[in-house]
Amino acid sequence: MLRQRVVTALIIIGGFVAILVLAPFPVQALLFALVALAGAWEWSSLVSCQSVLARIAFAAVVPLLSLGLWMLVTAGDIEVAAAVRPWLAGAAMLWSAMLLALKSYPAGGWLWGRVWIRGLMGWLILTMTWVSVAFCLTLEKGPLIVFLMMLTVATADIGAYFAGKQLGRHPLALAISPSKTWEGFWGGMACVAALVFILWSNLPSSYLHLDLGSLLALGLLTGGASVVGDLTVSALKREVGLKDSGALLPGHGGLLDRLDSICGAAPIFALGLLLVGY
Repeated sequence: MLRQRVVTALIIIGGFVAILVLAPFPVQALLFALVALAGAWEWSSLVSCQSVLARIAFAAVVPLLSLGLWMLVTAGDIEVAAAVRPWLAGAAMLWSAMLLALKSYPAGGWLWGRVWIRGLMGWLILTMTWVSVAFCLTLEKGPLIVFLMMLTVATADIGAYFAGKQLGRHPLALAISPSKTWEGFWGGMACVAALVFILWSNLPSSYLHLDLGSLLALGLLTGGASVVGDLTVSALKREVGLKDSGALLPGHGGLLDRLDSICGAAPIFALGLLLVGY
């Protein structure tokens, strides 16, 4: 199983890097839209879509919403950064609300138990994930920026895994994911802080206006948001009795099982870039 997980992870990483390095923005946007579409297909299992037609109809909403919102923020004379900021702020508020809901889980059955709310969550979360990534790609050195966001999420996840395995004693969210611990969480955050310091120490002179404190806050918030994204999808799967969102990725489960952390992190990271003055 470990070998299968590693092979699958290497293939995913290789494909992701190839897209960022080789593809122009329109192709990148389209390929990431297909990833969001696949995530929406798996999310349809969280809203009890039984037939193939129902699942297709549910999933198709995400690229349509993404395209419509992108056309909205890129229309007119307003800079994309200014136009997308309120939407990113709204997504950040949504994830803040999700953090409060997770804190009280399994209470709040009125929220988790309603199919239409789980469906609306999927549309909003996946749409804003794509818009956030697409916006980051339009920035200076956009592909590198997106890579650093993914690296931050991976660092938080890997750091949490090893710290939790060695030191974990106190459950982080026992009712949602019993294997996650506070020790693992803080271990992941410590690894993110180390990553930020290394990156800041090697910034080109043209980026010296980005101070360490701001970048550290950005990294920690991004890493923390990735945990909220992970726990949110885990709670939804638990609500409907699913272990994995699918079986697309051998050794990893479904695509959504890998995408959940990015869903939480992407809007926070994109908004944070604007706030730190990138």
